[in-house]
Amino acid sequence: MSTALKQSINLPRHGFELLRDLVHEKTGLYFDDSKVDQFLDKLSPLIDERDFGSLLDYYDLLRCDSGAMDEWGKLFDALAVQESFFWREMEQIRALVDEIVPEYFRAHPDRTLNIWSAACAAGYEPLTIAMALDEAGWFERARIVIYGSDASPRAIRAARNGVYREHSFRRLPAALREKYFVPVDGPDGNAGLSRISGNLHSRVHWRMANLMSKADLALAPMASPVVFCRNVFIYFSEFAARKTVRAFAETMPRPGYLFVGMAESMMKLTSDFELRDMGDAFVHVKS
Repeated sequence: MSTALKQSINLPRHGFELLRDLVHEKTGLYFDDSKVDQFLDKLSPLIDERDFGSLLDYYDLLRCDSGAMDEWGKLFDALAVQESFFWREMEQIRALVDEIVPEYFRAHPDRTLNIWSAACAAGYEPLTIAMALDEAGWFERARIVIYGSDASPRAIRAARNGVYREHSFRRLPAALREKYFVPVDGPDGNAGLSRISGNLHSRVHWRMANLMSKADLALAPMASPVVFCRNVFIYFSEFAARKTVRAFAETMPRPGYLFVGMAESMMKLTSDFELRDMGDAFVHVKS
């Protein structure tokens, strides 16, 4: 945020804390005292757009105003960490494809397996799962439905659009990119974009879901035996992460499989899942 803009926003201590705590309550994201500038950098365009002179004005809008719902969507867009790519942390997805899926259909050959990517950003993770399952031939042998959700409206629009820039493919094998994507021109007429194939794209059902909202989770595929919620809890407070994991545990069947980021730990969050070594990956299992 520019110095001029910082000076234009009144920053009383209690104003920052009120807004920070409200954002934490609604989103799970927590910005401690060392991240004041980061927090303001993300929110200042929204505050400037409203021509507000203080954080308290923006707090009042989010808390009480009739237009708060639309503003929360903009705020989720501003706070979202959308940097990701295809074929990320594949050890876990291979455990899904090679061990969990076969085990599930041995036990339930006539059922549909629901897989939920609970913070899918622009769709990289659920589409990676779909590619891996398709490569293994599972869509021809069994009924599998993949759900991708995110709290950011912009992320879900991008996922539904299914067009990706070059940096999204830095880990994807070239043969799979050629098989599942087609080149398209960008809005400025320049090349460099790729669109996911319609057949694979249709394997994923996209929807909005805020992991801190009971109403959203009530509409989400919470009964899915397989949930991916990776690289989310590194941005959540311990309280928010524990609340989310508890919501998963209350609705997932047994056995249920929860995947979190490889750098994330759930040791302090739950006793509802046990950590299992599965192939080259660790999986949290509700058993």
